[in-house]
Amino acid sequence: MTFSEENYLKTIYHLTTLLDSEISTNAIAEKMETKASSVTDMLKKLSEKNLVHYKKYQGVSLTEQGLHSAKMIVRKHRLWEVFLVDKLDFPWDEVHDIAEQLEHIKSEKLINKLDEFLNFPTEDPHGDPIPNADGMIVKVEKQLLSELQEKQTGVCVGVKDTSSEFLQYLDKQEIALGSKIEVVSKETFDLSLKIKVNQKEIMISNKIAANLFVKKV
Repeated sequence: MTFSEENYLKTIYHLTTLLDSEISTNAIAEKMETKASSVTDMLKKLSEKNLVHYKKYQGVSLTEQGLHSAKMIVRKHRLWEVFLVDKLDFPWDEVHDIAEQLEHIKSEKLINKLDEFLNFPTEDPHGDPIPNADGMIVKVEKQLLSELQEKQTGVCVGVKDTSSEFLQYLDKQEIALGSKIEVVSKETFDLSLKIKVNQKEIMISNKIAANLFVKKV
């Protein structure tokens, strides 16, 4: 596969994890910031390689082969993110773009060795699950912080928004994976939250809370 084909497969996979229905051409175009006509051309190529099921005007879904290929691309991306953070001390807001380049390395032996070197992690630095060599994923029960009620507590297990701006904001607030977050109060007007984290109380917007995954404790 070309880099472009791999990027399309990964995008379809990510959209599949968010939506229950087949993925539309427009959804892919919007996600990849390209023209719908370009998406259509690529989907035809991927269909010819038996990586996607595609019929014009009916959306697209991954074949079994396409799903496995997409998971292996995601696996490489997230393992490289773990390596960059844990072994090279990169901040978590810088690793995504670098991993985007490293995920196209073809050597399966290298990736399996990397997995072993990192002691077989199941999550990347943003809390996203890492498929193992067989494509299996360990799922963690989680919900958005915005869904917690007053006086409930959760442990941060992931982020929905992985942009540098959002991750840098979390760093400023000293919120990281593993942080214990208590909902002190919730405003009825705009659903903003007063939370207690690291022994201090701060106000956060509903938008922030809706981008933090927690496991209720």
